Amino acid sequence: MNKFMFLPFLFLSLISTTIKAEDDKYLWLEDIDGEESMQWVNDMNKMTQDKIATTDLYQSLYQQALKVLNNESRIPDVSQNGKWLYNFWQDSEHPRGIYRRTTLKQFKKNNPKWETILDMDQYSKDHNQNYDFHGLSCATEKQKKCFVRLSPGGTDAVEIREFNLKNKKFVENGIYIPLAKTRTSWKDENTLFVSTEFGDDSLTDSGYPRIIKVWDINQPLESAKTIFTADKKSMMATAFSMKDDDENNINLIYELTSFWASNKYQYINGEKHLLNIPQSANVSGLYKNKLVLSLKEDWEINGKTFVQGEVVIADISAVNGGKGDIQSVIKPTEQAIIENINTSKHGILITVLEDVKARLYKYELKKGQWKVKSVKFPDNGALQVTSINDESGDFFVKFESFVTPPSLFHVKNKSLKPKLMKQQDESFDGSKFMVQQFFTQSDDGTKVPYFVVMNKKTEFNGKNPTHIFSYGGFRNSLTPSYSGSYEALSGAYGKLWLERGGVFVLANIRGGGEYGPAWHSAALLKNRHKAFEDFEAVAKDLFARKITSSEHLGIEGRSNGGLLVTATMTRNPQLYSAVVCGAPLIDMKRYNKLLAGASWMGEYGNPDEPEMWEYIKTYSPYQNLKTNVKYPPVFFYTSTRDDRVHPGHARKMAAKMLENGYGVDYFENIEGGHHGYSTNEQLAHRIALSYTHLWQNLK
Repeated sequence: MNKFMFLPFLFLSLISTTIKAEDDKYLWLEDIDGEESMQWVNDMNKMTQDKIATTDLYQSLYQQALKVLNNESRIPDVSQNGKWLYNFWQDSEHPRGIYRRTTLKQFKKNNPKWETILDMDQYSKDHNQNYDFHGLSCATEKQKKCFVRLSPGGTDAVEIREFNLKNKKFVENGIYIPLAKTRTSWKDENTLFVSTEFGDDSLTDSGYPRIIKVWDINQPLESAKTIFTADKKSMMATAFSMKDDDENNINLIYELTSFWASNKYQYINGEKHLLNIPQSANVSGLYKNKLVLSLKEDWEINGKTFVQGEVVIADISAVNGGKGDIQSVIKPTEQAIIENINTSKHGILITVLEDVKARLYKYELKKGQWKVKSVKFPDNGALQVTSINDESGDFFVKFESFVTPPSLFHVKNKSLKPKLMKQQDESFDGSKFMVQQFFTQSDDGTKVPYFVVMNKKTEFNGKNPTHIFSYGGFRNSLTPSYSGSYEALSGAYGKLWLERGGVFVLANIRGGGEYGPAWHSAALLKNRHKAFEDFEAVAKDLFARKITSSEHLGIEGRSNGGLLVTATMTRNPQLYSAVVCGAPLIDMKRYNKLLAGASWMGEYGNPDEPEMWEYIKTYSPYQNLKTNVKYPPVFFYTSTRDDRVHPGHARKMAAKMLENGYGVDYFENIEGGHHGYSTNEQLAHRIALSYTHLWQNLK
């Protein structure tokens, strides 16, 4: 009898007791591809298939989700290179996707002609292995020397192969770097910066490359010259090149000492020079041959003081031991923070969030003064600058809101007037729904915003089935997205939840970046509980407003959000009636020992330090699961090929809950990486399972 078969039948303790961390009888489930653990996975998948996927409700939800995901009117995300616009596209005919291109003239047409560059379905068939496309980069606009990142099964680890974009063929005996979490960037037409697994002792404790080499691609990789070696305790090392207005290379080396800090060096004439830039600051690009820096903490330099969240430009000489100027571009305010920065030689495009609603501005330096112009878009939406033509300064912007389908605008640099180029067809009738933003008060008095999307005829009677989605970590901002979709589902929430009578809630809790670096740091390390308190405050506010009640409330989180929902579930199980938990962190005692977990100690702390563990153990879901408690039923999903967050987190928590007689649905996709899927069919399956779980458990 395999271990799975008797799990639900173990006797429960008569007394409610916390299950001890040292009694980890499910450690064997961390063996990712082990025979016993994979038998457990297969049995769990079959149980979920038999229980959920055979129902009429699931079948209806699956067909609706798949139709939305394969919608031919979806907005193609395009990148620009010379005269070409490039796009990666998946649909029913190309489940693994095609990399394709067209011209701007063609793209403006209703049905543009696309030229296929690389067919991933055919490539996978030819190599007898399912591969995902993870990007392509060329040395110059001639496009003869490029490399492609190819991921078997959707892992973060990739193979690097040389590709000639001119003739659309892989180069025989060209660049090849075996499977690893490789970071590669062109230094010039014949030279690559490479950080990869070079053999023994070449990886950090986090499992990322620590050695950077310069490789003349006309020579064997073994001849590449080492230019930097990071400390083993650092997260990783990487290098990249930026071109200034005079087409000169500015080469930078990054040693990520943690997820949130890095030493930055300029690599010049074969030597590296440590730059006097705060470790927490980000280099966002170049403008007028100056570094554009996004500050995450206050910075005093050369008699000037810049504040947390500010954007500045700096002469490289000013941060490299010489003379030069450092100048402010934009400062944050209490309500408005800088969300994204895009640079070109024509100016700096800055996306600002004002109470989580996006605004777009262009900053241009003329005669020493900043000229600021607003790029007008509707309120209450999300904006994303998807691509800039560096020669003309023209750019593409995607706009969407909870009830407005994604729309792609082309903006001329001179006029800055957005021109609608593409708009996705509605996948549900948004006119029937309203969006409201509310603020509630967390335990320490902090105001926390959240959005509610609901039918205009919704009665505030406490009986509405309601779904809260949140994240609360890693400085990620959750902004309005079409019907609340956070994986380009293009309205699947609308069809599968809103149109069936559900209410959708997006909670902008601390730990994210919705109000800048301070909003993130407020929930770091020993303040992690602040994110949980914010989330619980949103739930209680929904009850107070009679939008819903605990018996009608389901919650969802993924990755760090999976930690969020299982932590709040073990803290306050009475608040919820269903949980969806995807690719989660759950065993916070061992997270730093599993795959890339050590790289997140800057976020959560080191559980091997006794003082830190004394705090972490107060919320770690795996250690805080108790017997004889009425927990809401949980749907866990993960991927066997997730090489970022170990699938053992979800496996072990599901097994422990089953042991104690709690309601568990479980699905583990055998491929898909951290996202959990490689094809639209796989994603539609997972979405349908999630919503079937919610509808079955919310009254």
